[in-house]
Order: sequence, then C-alpha cells, then structure tokens
Amino acid sequence: MEEAIARGAHAIATDAGSTDSGAAYLALGISKNNRGSVKRDLTLLMKAAAKARIPLIVGSCGQAGGDANVDWTKAIALEVAAELGLRPRIAVLYSEQSKETLKARNAAGKIRALPPLGALDDATIDSCDHIVAVMGPEPYIAALEAGADIVLGGRTTDTAVLSCYALMKGAPAGASWHAAKVAECGAQCTTNPTAAAGVLISIDADGFEVQTLAPANHCNPHSVSAHMLYENSNPFLLAEPGGVLDVTEADYTALDPRRVRVTGSVWRPQPYTMKLEGAGRGRYQTLMLIGIQDPDILARVEEFHDKMLAALYERTRKTIGPAAGDFHISLRMYGWNAVSGDKPPPGTPAPREIGVLFVATADTQEMATQIAKACNPYFFHFPLDLDKELPSHAFAFSPADIERGPVYEFKLNHVIEVEDPLELVRTEWLDLRERP
Repeated sequence: MEEAIARGAHAIATDAGSTDSGAAYLALGISKNNRGSVKRDLTLLMKAAAKARIPLIVGSCGQAGGDANVDWTKAIALEVAAELGLRPRIAVLYSEQSKETLKARNAAGKIRALPPLGALDDATIDSCDHIVAVMGPEPYIAALEAGADIVLGGRTTDTAVLSCYALMKGAPAGASWHAAKVAECGAQCTTNPTAAAGVLISIDADGFEVQTLAPANHCNPHSVSAHMLYENSNPFLLAEPGGVLDVTEADYTALDPRRVRVTGSVWRPQPYTMKLEGAGRGRYQTLMLIGIQDPDILARVEEFHDKMLAALYERTRKTIGPAAGDFHISLRMYGWNAVSGDKPPPGTPAPREIGVLFVATADTQEMATQIAKACNPYFFHFPLDLDKELPSHAFAFSPADIERGPVYEFKLNHVIEVEDPLELVRTEWLDLRERP
C-alpha cells in the first residue's frame, strides 16, 4: 500500500467476498474469515487511506454480502476507527432483497432465469433464507460523489468495486472494466502471485497500465491477459451489470518487467440487470469417518465401495424401514477418488491407506443420525470375503457419528431487470465527524 500511495494512487479498492465456499455464508449471514484477520486488514487499509486522504472501497463485505454480513464488517470498521482515532464518513450499501419485492417483480416479468434453471416461482423464493442482488458500480459512485471516505458494500461484482472510482472520474468504460477484471485478485495477474497482495492499475483516455507493487515481482502480457479466463468461460467477453466487456481486439504490451499496458478494450452497453443470489437450508446430514489399511481392501477399492454401499442401504431399509423416508448414503473414498468420483484407470497402484467418509442425508437431523447408527456396525467391520476373519476399520472419532447439520444450497440463478441501478440498493450513512 505504501508503494501504491507513493506512486499516486487515488483510491484503495478491494473485493471481500465470494460464492466459492458455498451457500452457508449467505444463508447464515456469517463470514468465512475470522474476525481477527478482517480487523487486521481493515486496520491497515483504513490507516493508509486516512493518511493519504483517499477513499477506501470494500465490496461484498463479510464474504456473502448479505445485510448481516455487511453489518458484521461495519461493526469491525467502527471499532477500528475508534481505536485509531479516525472520524471518516462511511457509506454502507445494502443489497439484500425482501421476498415480497422479488415476488412482485417476478409476477411483473422482471426476473428471468440463467441456464440451466427455469422460470422462478414463489416457492423457490420462500425457500431462501437470504437473497442478494449483485450490485454494479453505480451505488459506489453515488456514495463517493456524496463524500464518502469509506464505502462498505453488500454483494457486488468484483470488477464493479475496482472500476467505480475510474468510472466516476470519466475514464473510458472499456479500460475501466478491463483494468478491474485484471486486478480483481490483486497479484494473481502477476508472474509470482505469492510475492504480494495487490497491484496498481492506472487508467487513462486510451487504455490502462497494471504494475506490480512488490519490487521483486513481475507481470507480462501473458499473466495480465490470462486473468480474463479467471472464473469466466469466455476469454474475450465478460458480462457485467449494464453491459459486456469485449477484449477481442485488446493489445497487451510489456513496458518493463513490472508494467503492462493494455489498449483496445471495448464496453458494449446492455439493458441493466442484477444477478440474484439466494441461499437456504435443505436436508440434514450425519457423518462418520474411518481409515483403512487392510491390503485386501486396498487392492479392491472399487469392489469394496460398491459392496459396502449396497450393504448399508440394505441394513437401513431393514432396521428403520419406511420411516427413513427418502434418505441418501454416500461413501467418499479419500486417497482414491473422493474428489472426482471417477474410477481410476486400470492398473492404478493400490493406495497405502484410504479414508472413507460416510454421509447420510435425511429429512431431519435425528433421522440422519439414526441411519448412521444403524450403519455403524457394518461401517466398522465389513469383509470383502465372508470366509475370512472380520476386518477392523479405524474410526477417527468416538462417538463415531458427527451431526453436520443442514445442507445449505444456492437456489437461484436468475437476473432481475431494473430501470435504475440504485433502485434495489439501500444506503446508510455513518458520519463519525459528527460524533463526540
């Protein structure tokens, strides 16, 4: 940050959230990150921004950007301000939506599905615990124009957080959006992403430059252009609220080992839409974990998996019966194919050991646990060959069954049409200059 400010940075912008870690953080309104690390980062950011007298812009606060996530971050920022003796003017942007609003908009034909989902219905809306509309840069621009020193935003596209200041200053949309896309993950666009956390982007009338901030780090046309493929299926087009970034004709030129200049990026305006993210709880799960080093089983892992799974289903049906409902059991063979689920090719050497994760899914937590308990004896002692002594598998924990709780799911993949980019956004002002 000191390097960037010394080089004349006009703003500090960072994206603080993602859907990468699943739906639970939106459904529960909690952060994936621990409070201490967020407070440390905000302390560094707020101190640097205040000293340089430049705005600090944070998007998708608290991981998921729901109202509770934003409030969690807001409380930390207020705590940091008090400890540092800072009195900033803070704009807080909320983009969580009420179910009544979305039902009305849906009935008016203002919500449409993205593949592979179909039309949205009220039942799906009701099944969500929290729903956010993903913001573009306009709410941030409005807050900055109104004099915000710090902007804490709800769910926002990564690029909108980084492009908003340049767009406010009248920089070309193509260059602003493309620069933001390149820099959205900081040093990920450099040749050594672990060498530093951030980069400096400089946007002008003809294009933009990206520069590393760690003196020993470098970037080149490949590392900069490649970031268009990050979380994006098309390396030339990127859909954003209000338009599409087109870099088909972009040119990347190395100015020196630390700087790359980009020209030719084009912004193609489209009708304004905001993506909806909705998360809610589903059914319940109970887990068990065993480790296996039995050489007979390790030489026949696929056969063991299939026979064990069939036996567990049969035991559940016999011991619990129809009361188990529409249950599901899975065995995930860690050390073999737990990540992909694909069968390893013939001739794959036997592993030294495997961990077998049992997952029972049922309509209630009690039933998921009852299924686990019913399966426990077979999960503990299950032979491949009945004429051999029973093997003993190593349970990782006692009690063996671990109640995981509900399964959280993303339930929406839709966009909502808006006439005004601010109409679904609520802004709260906290002016610490007015506090005693």
